[in-house]
Amino acid sequence: MLLESLDLTLQSGQALVVTGHNGSGKSTFLRSLAGLLPPASGRIRLLDADEASVDIPSHAHYAGHLDASKATLTARENLAFWQAMLVLPGFPAPMSPDEALARLAVPHVADLPVGYLSAGQRRRVGLARLLLAPRPLWLLDEPMTALDAKAQRIFTQCMREHLASGGLIVAATHAPLGIEAMHLELGSPQAEALS
Repeated sequence: MLLESLDLTLQSGQALVVTGHNGSGKSTFLRSLAGLLPPASGRIRLLDADEASVDIPSHAHYAGHLDASKATLTARENLAFWQAMLVLPGFPAPMSPDEALARLAVPHVADLPVGYLSAGQRRRVGLARLLLAPRPLWLLDEPMTALDAKAQRIFTQCMREHLASGGLIVAATHAPLGIEAMHLELGSPQAEALS
């Protein structure tokens, strides 16, 4: 059991940072929020502006610790695939794959196969998916892994902009994210205490 008696509400524009030692269940918690693993009991809900429950998987981006990129495709091809999969009918894409790569300061990798990229470049390509299709909830598993200091600052700004636009973020991390957030520590006697 990862958590018991957890009652947590995030409002529009808020973030939750989940910490804990390796193997404490941070990734499992995110997968449960994403609808990939059902909770043993209780419920996880995402409410729209009218307080109606909405389908979490179609309203969330889940960026796991693997970047979900095909190594033989170029960065642009990977992002074009994800954009085609993620953009909902009737909702225009906020930016093109090339614009998302430029936003994360890696426009020069657009035509390179992802398998040739460094770990940090691959991470930036993976995170660029968040910018291709609007989703109110970002579920991030160690988003700063492999990012250099400049890339961390850029992604922190992306998260701040998402929150400022009313988005939600739940991030499992060992690294500071540079955003204001509530905290939940897994694997400790105080796991149900939020600060």
